[in-house]
Amino acid sequence: MLFKCLFFKVFAGSLTGDYRLRLLLFKYVFFKILIVQSFILFQLLFFCVLNCGKNSSANYANALDPEYVALPSILNSLKYSICATGLDVLVGLTIAYLVVRSRIRGRQILDALAMLPLAVPGLVMAAGYIAITRSGSFLEPIGPWKDPTVLLIIAYAVRRLPYIVRSCIAGLQQTAVELEEAARNLGATPLRTMWRITLPLIVANIIAGAMLTFSFAMLEVSDSLLLAGRSTHYPMTKAIYSMMSISDTVGIAMAMGVIGMLLLTATILGASLLLGRRLGAIFRI
Repeated sequence: MLFKCLFFKVFAGSLTGDYRLRLLLFKYVFFKILIVQSFILFQLLFFCVLNCGKNSSANYANALDPEYVALPSILNSLKYSICATGLDVLVGLTIAYLVVRSRIRGRQILDALAMLPLAVPGLVMAAGYIAITRSGSFLEPIGPWKDPTVLLIIAYAVRRLPYIVRSCIAGLQQTAVELEEAARNLGATPLRTMWRITLPLIVANIIAGAMLTFSFAMLEVSDSLLLAGRSTHYPMTKAIYSMMSISDTVGIAMAMGVIGMLLLTATILGASLLLGRRLGAIFRI
């Protein structure tokens, strides 16, 4: 929480400060959290592998059995995460372009607002979603106890928006604006310039940011626990939580945890390999 407060103070309270300093602070906080989370994940992975017991193969098989809540929850998480990632790419790329390439007033405020989900705890945001979808409100049909598909997609997208925004901003800052100006001078429209010049140059940053967004959305906990009220809409993490309270399904829950941690590890490594250099390079100025 201390790092989140410091991060938000620099981005929201010192908008006129040095942009390089703010970006370096983001790198420090991001990778500090990433290292700590990776250490915890590997500890949990070791614990889950040891405690799957003699029926570990059966637990993994049951985790992929449609008769259990495990497989539908994995499919739900895939659906929510894919939609949230697509939404984040569109919104994040737009924000990054306005921040880096435009000269509109208040673009620093837009940058700070995009980073706001890193400063606000997930439980607080989830409580806010519950409040606006309470019984009697016009948003009740997408509430936790109705059909929270749209609500979960929005919640996942908001929580992971900073990853794709930072990634796209870094890509645009590393791309010479003269290339876009040359295309415009040759008669290309702004949309054609974006499609033929800008996007191909930053596609690695977009894909790497999207991969991180997708993997962390797949394992989102706060929003999943509070916003998925019915088992038919359970994402992966809510299913793990519910099965851990039943002795007969603890092994399946652990198997799902291992699958989720392997997915996160594979995605981070894939993003790094995709860029052809260390993952931290997507934040280089």
